[in-house]
Amino acid sequence: MSGRTIVASAPARVDLAGGWTDVAPYTTEVGGAVCNVAIELRATAVVCTTVGVGETVMTPMDPPLEPLVRAAWERAGRPSVSLSLTSGIPLGSGLGGSSSAGVALAAALAACRAIRLSPADLAELSRSTETETLGLAGGCQDHYAAAFGGALLLRCGVETVAERVPMSDATVAAFESRVLVGYTGTSRMSSQTIVAVLEAWRAGDEATGAALAAMADLAPRMAAALGGGDIDLLGTLISAQWDAQRALHSTITTPLIDQIVSEVSKAGALGTKALGASAGGCVLVVARADRVEAVRATLARRTQLIPVQVARTGVQVHDSQGTA
Repeated sequence: MSGRTIVASAPARVDLAGGWTDVAPYTTEVGGAVCNVAIELRATAVVCTTVGVGETVMTPMDPPLEPLVRAAWERAGRPSVSLSLTSGIPLGSGLGGSSSAGVALAAALAACRAIRLSPADLAELSRSTETETLGLAGGCQDHYAAAFGGALLLRCGVETVAERVPMSDATVAAFESRVLVGYTGTSRMSSQTIVAVLEAWRAGDEATGAALAAMADLAPRMAAALGGGDIDLLGTLISAQWDAQRALHSTITTPLIDQIVSEVSKAGALGTKALGASAGGCVLVVARADRVEAVRATLARRTQLIPVQVARTGVQVHDSQGTA
């Protein structure tokens, strides 16, 4: 029986500023902003149409990914396919791995039905699958990074507007050299922290509201720093982002993250922050140009280093029949 094999992959991301402000109802009632950069760690979905009508085969995968795969399949109308998902992104690392998987699944399942969706449409389909079908709290930024790739400034309101941030070759090279990411080895459920932060904001907690506003204000400033190739300024803004981020909730940081921040600062870091909803996962460090190796060695003593390569493209789809 002849058929098609469709392979779709989508990248992870590092969030620089504005996380939490991309989550409803903050987006619709106040309006948020996020700046992030996609990196070349990818989730890959493979859809084969060689199974019989009325038959579906889901290849065994990491258990945490199974509900997402089933939800994406249901949103696609339960097609008769063989479906698998793999990811090179550590689960619970704060790199947006579930959203990368969701975008890859959405793209592959759309392609198998000959449906062409824009990057924004794929991001919104993946987001709604995660937040509405699965009922997980989360924002939009990870899905847009996976769909678009590159550097983005996202204006998050009733609708999300994605603005590409231009990065010259020299800026990309400097970013890849001076921005370091380390995985602490501790995963976490981001939705739990997001819910706690939003509940504090809804209750009128002034410190939470001020911290969210500060992070949203930092996002366009970080985008401007990236666009201008100013990695020194980016590092300074990362430090300000971490101050605001820590003020959101007591679990945002951990003793290990605090230790990392202190040690890499002494080694020559301009700024450090936890990625995603933190409380574990990965940390991002911006090193001074003349202290990169010292900072790298210091970070490597406490974490597993994650390669940082800017993903200039977002979701990619390959069809064995050459139609995607």
